[in-house]
Amino acid sequence: MADTPVRRRGFFLTHPIKSVVGLLILAAIVVGVIVFWRYTQTYETTDDAQVDGHLNDVSSRVSGTVLAVHVTENQHVKQGDPLVELDDRDYQVALQRAEAALAQAQAQTRAEAPAVPITATSTQTQISVSRFTIASAEAGIAAARRDYEAELAKVTQAEANNARAQSDLQRYAILVKKDEVSQEDYDQRVAAAKAAAAALESERHVAAAAQKVIDQREAALSQARSQLSEATENAPRQVSAQQATMDLRRASVSAAQAAVEEAKLNLSYTKIAAPVSGVIGRKSVEVGQRVQPGQPLVAIVPLDDIWVTADFKENQLRNMRVGQRVTIHVDAFDADYEGYVESMPPATAAKYSVLPPENASGNYVKVVQRLPVRLRFKQGADTEHRLRPGMSVVPKVWIK
Repeated sequence: MADTPVRRRGFFLTHPIKSVVGLLILAAIVVGVIVFWRYTQTYETTDDAQVDGHLNDVSSRVSGTVLAVHVTENQHVKQGDPLVELDDRDYQVALQRAEAALAQAQAQTRAEAPAVPITATSTQTQISVSRFTIASAEAGIAAARRDYEAELAKVTQAEANNARAQSDLQRYAILVKKDEVSQEDYDQRVAAAKAAAAALESERHVAAAAQKVIDQREAALSQARSQLSEATENAPRQVSAQQATMDLRRASVSAAQAAVEEAKLNLSYTKIAAPVSGVIGRKSVEVGQRVQPGQPLVAIVPLDDIWVTADFKENQLRNMRVGQRVTIHVDAFDADYEGYVESMPPATAAKYSVLPPENASGNYVKVVQRLPVRLRFKQGADTEHRLRPGMSVVPKVWIK
């Protein structure tokens, strides 16, 4: 029991270099552990990350038979390059039919265009004629009344003449019986009395005819006034109805023009071009195939706009901020790329799933959630466009 301390003191004394080296190694290990621990506190990393990008599915907007396919898998295309060509003969015929309908609608519009001013002029003329007719009728009535009054004066005169003639006849009848006048004078008085009576009857007939003329002209005046009232009331309606007809024709022209534009669009849709620049993938169209609207034909992956979707655990986001520097290790190339945190997620990935968790509906088991953080490569990091969506990466977000 007393020899042990002696042996220990003897080892340090007898092996001073080994002792110092051992202490230095121990100190280096402690320092290394401390440095490594502090280093691990300067970043957050995850292996649940991959390169992400847009997958532009190109589909047909019209139905038709494929005449030509101008691309193959993995081919680079530029925006506007032809991809697929459909048989356009049906759409050519549809365009010609629409253009013919447009020409017909325009011709009908041109044919009825003068109808509005013609109707307006006609109604105005009718009103003017009715007013002139009224004025003429009023003048005619005034003239007829003057004639009637003149005839009444003649009737009065004829009555007076007849009365005198009849009186003379009665007196001569007495005198002829007494032979105070000759039979010839009596016969003259008889003839004069008959003539006066006939003249009176004639004047009465003329006066009655003059009265009928007044009645006829008053009826004509009433009719002219009715026609004027009707023309005045109907003129705006007729013009409005004709204007409505013209509006209908113009609407028909607009509809025909829209049909022509639609036919042109459908015809243009038979030539399917690349909406973006990128690489062709997932080609599912062949010559002779019958395609329908909305049917996917090819997919284009733009390589100029890619990023990294990194699913960090929720407790890793405590010190993570937008704009922080990121080192992205790409497994495929065993290379590191520089980037930065572009945006933070609005919700966990589980919330976007088909069946999101309902923690309040049953037994609750706490699971650490992951949130998709978007990381963006720095400009010029992938000038050769070697990165592809879906590649596995390991990002390090430098939080300190």
